[in-house]
Amino acid sequence: MSSVEIAKLTLLQFGLILTIGILTGFLAQKIRIPDVALFLIVGMGVGPAGLGLVNIEADSALNQIVLLFGASYILFDGGASLRLEVLKRVWITIVVIATVGVVITAAVTGIAAYLVLGSPLVVALLLGATLASTDPATLVPIFRQVKIRDRVAQTVMSESAFNDAMGAIVTFGVLAIAMGAGEFSLTSSLLELLKQSIVGIVAGCVLGYLAALLIAHERWAFLAEYGPVVTLVAVIGAYFAADGLQASGFMAVFVFGIVLGNKELFGFQMEPGEAQKLDEYVATTAFIMRLVIFILLGSQVDFALMGRHLWSGIAIVAVLMLVARPLTVFACALPDRRAKWSFNEMLFMSWTRETGVIPAALAGLLVGMKAPGAQMIASVTFIAILMTILIQAPTTKWVAGKLGLLEKA
Repeated sequence: MSSVEIAKLTLLQFGLILTIGILTGFLAQKIRIPDVALFLIVGMGVGPAGLGLVNIEADSALNQIVLLFGASYILFDGGASLRLEVLKRVWITIVVIATVGVVITAAVTGIAAYLVLGSPLVVALLLGATLASTDPATLVPIFRQVKIRDRVAQTVMSESAFNDAMGAIVTFGVLAIAMGAGEFSLTSSLLELLKQSIVGIVAGCVLGYLAALLIAHERWAFLAEYGPVVTLVAVIGAYFAADGLQASGFMAVFVFGIVLGNKELFGFQMEPGEAQKLDEYVATTAFIMRLVIFILLGSQVDFALMGRHLWSGIAIVAVLMLVARPLTVFACALPDRRAKWSFNEMLFMSWTRETGVIPAALAGLLVGMKAPGAQMIASVTFIAILMTILIQAPTTKWVAGKLGLLEKA
């Protein structure tokens, strides 16, 4: 095919994705469930294994651009919805669960994989590390649609944003051992995590303050009318500023969102009309990114690969959901006397640990690097994505209601 024909075909596929996504989003709103679950199902239906309407390879540059920018923008949107006064009361839980919690989840899931699959322990732990981080691209939209008690929602969203760096560090630390390239060092891993966190936070703060200055300062807001474009550029800038310094780009865009979303605390105030225009733009763009990401993710599910480890994968993911996650939450949140978490709050946080874009990206990297057990890890990762999103996401509101954690409209 010529480049023009490829461009036309790609444009047609994205037109189909947007059309299908709008209709699916409308349906999700009517039946009152988080739209990411329906996007995933519809994606499987229109992908190569279904109707064949959408066929964009998982390892293509186009797909990676969509995942990279889409996840970054959704993270920015999630950060902008958080309130610093709430985070100040629960920051200890967030830090512990996004660091120690990832290790606990990886260890428990890895041991389960070792017992179920009978694979080498290091390969089983590599699977556990791949699955250990939660997914902000899934969780942020869910808590946008389901109004949960403020501090619970903000804790879970913040955890999902901060634990991707820890998940990647643990995954590549175990990978080095699995491939005989080195030994895991706790000290170097902690220093690497500290570096990634600090650089990511500083990059996000600087870009967030600069963006607020340009669109909301009393004297210097000469780009106030271009607020949406400024945020777009700043999201990309924050990601690459951190990434270029070998830090977490996702952490940077999340912190950027927090700073911009709390700009009033720093003395910035947008005109009401401009603020409304910016809010509407961010909400619309985040919705487009969400539908594209999850329809694409669904279309790329490899059923043949999943079938090789279906039952063992289901058993491992059941342990991840019902054993590893609750153990992680209670071990990390219960000691936080300042937050004073109730049993119902911790039980709800135990149920919200959707797997999505970040673990899928890690699994894809392992396949590309020909890591030991990479095909098995990719298979179980897709099973985890399907099970957590299709089981946990649609039941989030029901579980929150039963536990008395829903906010009144």
